[in-house]
Amino acid sequence: MALKSKVVRPRDFKYRGYTLEELQKMTLDELAKLLPARERRKIKRGFTEQEEKLLRKLRKKGMARTHCRDMVVLPEMVGKVVFVHNGKEFVRVEIRPEMIGHRLGEFALTRRFEKHSGPGVGATRSSKYVPLK
Repeated sequence: MALKSKVVRPRDFKYRGYTLEELQKMTLDELAKLLPARERRKIKRGFTEQEEKLLRKLRKKGMARTHCRDMVVLPEMVGKVVFVHNGKEFVRVEIRPEMIGHRLGEFALTRRFEKHSGPGVGATRSSKYVPLK
């Protein structure tokens, strides 16, 4: 008897049981009820002028540069491109459905991972010691 291979299909995106189309049709208050507490509080308190400007640019052009790292990703932003400032440069971030409810700053890291190599020429005698495995 031959084994049948299971066909793996990409799953349709759902956020807390709602599809992307349903999320995009919701008002901001309805969406806020689905989000975690911190994001719900941010939406309830209203957006700053910079965040409003970012949303207007995204609606008009589909891309924007911003320093608003604490902006919550909304369903209307999906498919757009945002350049988020990380303190040194603007990092290109394409908004995907999985990012809904997160902050823009989470996708533009401010610290670079640095892996140090062995001691270099001119190192002191004590720092040249590297234990053998």
